Formats: sequence, C-alpha cells, structure tokens
Amino acid sequence: MSGLQAGAEQRREEPSARASSPSRFVLGLDVGSTVIRCHVYDRTARVRGSSAQKVENVYPQPGWVEIDPDALWAQFVAVIKDAVKAAGVQMHQIVGLGISTQRATFITWNKYQGLKLRDTERLKSPVARCGSEVCVFFIIEITVYLLICIFSCSLFCTPFELTKHSSGVKVQKAVEEDNCCFGTIDTWLLHKLTKGSSYATDYSNASTTGLFDPFGMCWSKIIANVVSIPLSILPPVKDTSHNFGSVDKEIFGVPIPVVALVGDQQSAMFGECCFQTGDVKLTMGTGTFLDINTGNSPQHVNGGFYPLIGWKIGQEIVCLAEGNAGDTGTAIIWAQKLDLFTDAAETEKMALSLEDSEGVYFVPSFNGLQAPLNDPCACASFMGLKHSTSKYHLVRAILESIAFRNKQLYDMMQREIQIPVTNIRADGGVCNNAFVMQMTSDLINERIDRPAHFDMSCLGAATLAGLGVGFWANKEELQKLRRSEMVFKPQKKWQEYEMNMENWVKAVKRSMNWYNKT
Repeated sequence: MSGLQAGAEQRREEPSARASSPSRFVLGLDVGSTVIRCHVYDRTARVRGSSAQKVENVYPQPGWVEIDPDALWAQFVAVIKDAVKAAGVQMHQIVGLGISTQRATFITWNKYQGLKLRDTERLKSPVARCGSEVCVFFIIEITVYLLICIFSCSLFCTPFELTKHSSGVKVQKAVEEDNCCFGTIDTWLLHKLTKGSSYATDYSNASTTGLFDPFGMCWSKIIANVVSIPLSILPPVKDTSHNFGSVDKEIFGVPIPVVALVGDQQSAMFGECCFQTGDVKLTMGTGTFLDINTGNSPQHVNGGFYPLIGWKIGQEIVCLAEGNAGDTGTAIIWAQKLDLFTDAAETEKMALSLEDSEGVYFVPSFNGLQAPLNDPCACASFMGLKHSTSKYHLVRAILESIAFRNKQLYDMMQREIQIPVTNIRADGGVCNNAFVMQMTSDLINERIDRPAHFDMSCLGAATLAGLGVGFWANKEELQKLRRSEMVFKPQKKWQEYEMNMENWVKAVKRSMNWYNKT
C-alpha cells in the first residue's frame, strides 16, 4: 500500500514470463482518490506491466477536496504509456480499455471546447459537513409499494454540491447556452479520450451520484427538480460493458476501444467474481466498503446500507447493497507519518507481539463516522492511554479498530439485507495485513478469501472490458482464472472479543458529536 502511495511506480515482469505470453492484452485503470493505477493483463488475467502515480489533491478550504482535471488527464495518459512500456508490448496489441473511477466526484465542462468550467469537487471533512449535513429523502412509487431511500451525505452529496457548483457564472451561462456537460470522472475521461465524440456514463457510476433512480433505472426527475438541476446536462447512461468509442489515435498512436466504465467498488466486486446473489466483497483501502450482491433488483434500505447498480451487461442487471466506513488505510498512513512504524508491513508483527492493546482504543474518525452511527461530527481519538502505553499498543489499537468497524458493518448488513451470505472475499491494501484479516474473520465468524491480486478495481475494469471485446468468453471463464492467496477461518469465538469491543464502542460514543458547535 505505502509503495503505490509514495509516488510514481512502474513494474515489469521477467522477460521469461513475457516470452510465452499471448500477443493481445487488455488495460485496467483505477482512478482512485489517492492513486491512479494502470495494469496490463494477459489472457490468464495476470499482470504483465504496471504504472501508478499519486493523485495530487487540492484543499481550497477546510472540508473540501478538489482535483485539477487537466492534471488528472495528464497522469491518466502517462500511466497508460508507462504500463504498456513496462509490459514490453506495443499499443497496437491492446484490444480494450476498462476504466474504474472514484465516485461522488464530479466536473462540469464546456460541451464544444471540452474546457473545464471548474475543478472537480468532493466533500470530505466532518468540520465542513457538521453545520450543513443534508440527507436525501425521496419517495419512489414502484407498482405495489413505496420506497423511502435515505442516503447519507458522505457519498450521495453530488446533487447539493452540483447545485452550489452550478451557481457559478460560467456554469450558469453554459447551461443557458446548452453548452454545459456534467459528469463523474469516468465521463470526463471518456470525453477527453475520444476528443469529444463520446459523452456517456454507465449505470454503476450513475447510481452513486444521488441523482439516479436505481428502481426506474434512469435519472430521477424528482431529485433533479428538487435541487434545480436540468436533466439536459446529465450524460446518457450506458451498459457497464459497452462500446463507448475508441481513443483518438493522436493520443496513443492507435484507436484503442474503450469498452468498460465502472465505479471503483462495483469494479472490485466484479473483479472478485462476486457474481452470485449473497456474494460479499470487503474492500479495505483508504476506507472500508462492504458490498453484497442482491440479485437483479435493488433492496429496501433503512439508512445504513444503500442500493447501487453493480453492473449492467446486456439484459443482465446486478444490484448491490453497500455500507462504508472511512479512515481505514487513512489511519495507517497517519500513524506512519507519526513515525509509529516505517512501513505498513511492520504493523502486523507489532500487533502480534502483544497479547492485547492494554486497554487502549482508537476511534478511526478523521472524517466522521459512517453507518451505523452516521455522525459527521465525531472526532478521531485514542482512549485509555497510560504511562506504560507504547507505540506497539497504539498500532494494535488502530488495527483492532478496523476489525471492529468491519464487525459493525457486517452486523448491520445482516440486519438490513435479508439475503444469506454465500462467499466473502477481501481486497484492498489493508487486506494484506493478516492480523486485521484474522480478527475480522473471528469477529464475524465467517471464512474470508484473500485473492492473490489485491488491485480488484483494476482487474474488474479489465475483465469487463475483456468480455466486451471477446478477450474472455464469459464469466465462467473468469471464475476459473480467479486465484486465491489465502482463506482466513475463524479461530476464536466472539465471546473472547466481546468485552474488548464493548469498551471500544464506549470510546466511540465518547468521540461522537465532538465538532458540533450548536
């Protein structure tokens, strides 16, 4: 995890491995909130070459994160070129490109010139959210029942931020002249790749904007009217695996087909081969995301988990229910900056060197607490510090807090989503930590499968693209290619952790409502 986030990275496979490889490849890109990655995959779904660069975020005011779209575009092009070079292949050997992107980040730009009207925007800090947190309440009548969806502002804030964004003079003028495009990052990159000839998004990305009705499978006129956003600026919604057009040949020298656009968590779900109803994915990266495959229809929610479109391929629609917890990898990186350890790989041994954290508890809430607590005003904290507390206790407390949050999310999923769990598969940089993985397995009393390849968002985008161009025949072939590195099985009973978790919950409650100034 720390290596990719340190800056630019390239990886090249051994010449002997490339010599016998097939002559065609697909690209999988993941444009994350901290890193942009590109992997070159062969027909066995193995990585042949890679490149990564750190995303440069801008913080214009407390609680706000912006990305310069032009800088992101330059990095996007660079990592593709570097990954292909690292793989020792030529651009004409790339048969398809799949793009996975961070969600809840948007940009508006000039339709005809392709010039940004403002930088991308994304809400982040609890300090900014506390006084103005808004939930989206909307009622959709579906044949014989009414659904009330309650979306937390932390992910589905797009409508409200777009309203403020659209109040800018440039944006208003462009809207009046029918010259304004709105899009999440996937739409912007597609528009740039095709030099304006393609303007679209996919169902997975659309479903995370807060502007999309997952039950009607269309942009919501109700929400658009409530927040005064003209539907005319929203992009057409296409299948996740779809011919979105080809990259203009001036960019890479050849017209590479863009055949998949997908949200990062949905992409990771596909990369993990969570194709069956009840399959669960646990992603532990910058934050934690727990997703369950709910079949071909969205689930009723009560405010903790939220319904999403996983992917749409032809007539197949797969829906998900998702819950999230922030500050997973963020907490580890923060601890590293405090010199509690040199490399994240050390934390596992540090935690295992102790019997317990000696009553020290960490609350991972740099950006508030998400479901099931939903408190944007909570603060991060250590509690139970003593004269005998060492950095080893602090590190163990941080790792334990990640497992405890996983337990909270899993229990909430069990309560809200009445679907039996079939498989649980983990991914993300933090899943490399065996201490966190084993403790999570113990707490939820389930087997957790850790794959051999952790960059599931890249793999999911690549496999969706590969299916679109016939690189792989079907999902059954992809399942045969999936490689498991280790399966964690419960070793301790929940009762052995019960008192520890009760004390941690007490610490969490002490940290709640900290930033509320009212």
